[in-house]
Amino acid sequence: MLDEKSLLTRCQQHDPQAQRQLYDRYRNQLMGIAMRYARQHSDAEDIFQEAFIQAFRHLHQVKEPTALLGWLKQITIRTAIRHYHRAQQSLTIALEDAPVTANEDDHTILAKIQREQLLQLINQLPDGYRLVFNLYVIDGYSHEEIAQTLGIREASSRSQLARAKQQLKTMLKQLGIQQYEKYG
Repeated sequence: MLDEKSLLTRCQQHDPQAQRQLYDRYRNQLMGIAMRYARQHSDAEDIFQEAFIQAFRHLHQVKEPTALLGWLKQITIRTAIRHYHRAQQSLTIALEDAPVTANEDDHTILAKIQREQLLQLINQLPDGYRLVFNLYVIDGYSHEEIAQTLGIREASSRSQLARAKQQLKTMLKQLGIQQYEKYG
């Protein structure tokens, strides 16, 4: 197995074996990101594949091997957002700008729920809520960055996040989970 520097260099030279190794090395992490943003597994696979196609097209831009994983994650996130926008082109999305205040700290982790269950609950959120929740809570974007990325106002980002959290709390209560553990 190649080290990061050799792997990057050989991939930039279009070595098929190195490209396959890069694909295999980061598949699980990047597919996990795609799954967070997609409603269905088939959509996540499309996002993942499209992200890798973009990565191989622009791999020459990566100068530092240590930046490779972060760069691949950003491509996957941007690809997921483009996928979302394409799916929404034929629909009119009304994002309400009314501020909603959250009761909890922005960074909460649920105590009594498995990761897979939480992913399923997040995937049940309306698209706007899900995107903002993923970008802010999981991927660490600021509301300003989310607003620029999604083409909405910062106030919309904040209200979408608060509504996402409220809806997740409601779903958790239905599952009998009412206590949350704070972190960060």
